[in-house]
Amino acid sequence: MSWAAVLTLGIGTYLLRLVGIVLRDRMTVPERVERYLDLAATALLVALVATATLTEGGGFAGWARPAGVLVGALAAWRRVPFVLVVVLAAATTAGLRMLGVP
Repeated sequence: MSWAAVLTLGIGTYLLRLVGIVLRDRMTVPERVERYLDLAATALLVALVATATLTEGGGFAGWARPAGVLVGALAAWRRVPFVLVVVLAAATTAGLRMLGVP
C-alpha cells in the first residue's frame, strides 16, 4: 500500500470521526436505530473474528487456530488478565500444532 493511500485512509477516518462529533447535537437518532447499529457493529466484529480464525489463504485454517481462539475467548470471558489470555491462546495453538493437528 502506498503512502498516499495510507494518508487518504487516515484523513478519511479522522473526518468521519469529526463528523460524528459535530453532528451529535444536531441530529437525533431513534433508540431503535441505535440498537440496530449496536447489533450491526457486533455482527461485523463477529464476522471479522470468524473469518480471521477459520480461513487462511482462501481455505480452512485447520483446527489448532480455532481451538486457540476458543481457549482465549473462554479465558477472557472468565476475566483472566489479558497477557495470560494471549499466552493461553498461543500455547494452545502451538501445542496442538506440535502434536500434528493442522
